[in-house]
Amino acid sequence: MILAIESSCDESALALFDPKAGIVRELISSQAANHQQYGGVVPELASRMHLSALPLLLEAFRDDLPQVTTLAVTRGPGLLPCLSLGVTMARSLALSLSCPLVGVNHLRAHAHSPFIPVHRAHPTEFLTTRRSLLPHLGLIVSGGNTLLIEIDEHLKLSVIGRTVDDAAGEAYDKGARLLGLPYPGGALIEQKAQLGQPDKFIFPRGIPEKSDLRFSFSGLKTALRYQLETMSDEAVAAELPHLCAGYQDAILGQLISKASAALHQKRYRSLGLSGGVANNQTLRTRLSSLAQKSGVKILIADPAHCGDNAGMIAFAAWCESGLPTGLQISPAPALAVDQF
Repeated sequence: MILAIESSCDESALALFDPKAGIVRELISSQAANHQQYGGVVPELASRMHLSALPLLLEAFRDDLPQVTTLAVTRGPGLLPCLSLGVTMARSLALSLSCPLVGVNHLRAHAHSPFIPVHRAHPTEFLTTRRSLLPHLGLIVSGGNTLLIEIDEHLKLSVIGRTVDDAAGEAYDKGARLLGLPYPGGALIEQKAQLGQPDKFIFPRGIPEKSDLRFSFSGLKTALRYQLETMSDEAVAAELPHLCAGYQDAILGQLISKASAALHQKRYRSLGLSGGVANNQTLRTRLSSLAQKSGVKILIADPAHCGDNAGMIAFAAWCESGLPTGLQISPAPALAVDQF
């Protein structure tokens, strides 16, 4: 079994994965409420909370430790103080259990996470089933990253599109801050957008050229700021659902447009969605509709595996070959998705 540790940002998480049965157990300790008053994650606070939470989570896995054959840990990307605590804990466990230690790229784990439900449904036939879904186009949408990735027939993962500035999650959080909504604001924008009309306030889509698979969201935030500067506080409050609906439509419209363009450029057998923003129900619905129209299988990560979690770290450690191993593994805050 693989025991995985995730501590890249503000979630402390452990998970146990059995290749024959799937994810046996996973626990997450969230810090979101503690960072809310600061409007974002404070690295020093996050690292101190990891220091308290990780040992408590490990206690819940004490009876499973004799069955662990491999330790896996997130080595990057992420916040250096937070990554360091997870890696240090993993090194200690690997030594005490005499198990190999594997370092996992957090973004690559997101890329694999839509396949977790496939494995759960067909654990013994997973390797064959996965190949029937390749080549795979994946949309990773998180707080710090927006990527289009491809997993080809040889299981090679490559990036075919990325943001040139802000990520979609950042656009949500920065837009929420401009609208006076508390952190994290993405879910609140989605909630209020359900009561609004997306065509009442039209916001720009970055890089509209269909042949260009890059994303851009910084101009959207600027457009919202300019719009709000023309409105009184009373008008903003009255129009808030419509502002949220228009702003969200611009974000999701770009994501769907780029995924659609990629599907037209090459024949894929499946389309995946993962990352924290993948919990947005409107996005899940619209991408599912795109997959159906394009004749490809839709694979969406479970809600529990969209944000930072150890389940996907354990799963990726099992799926990927050539991962860095050994006690010399060190945290890599700026690790790129195309790096192991």
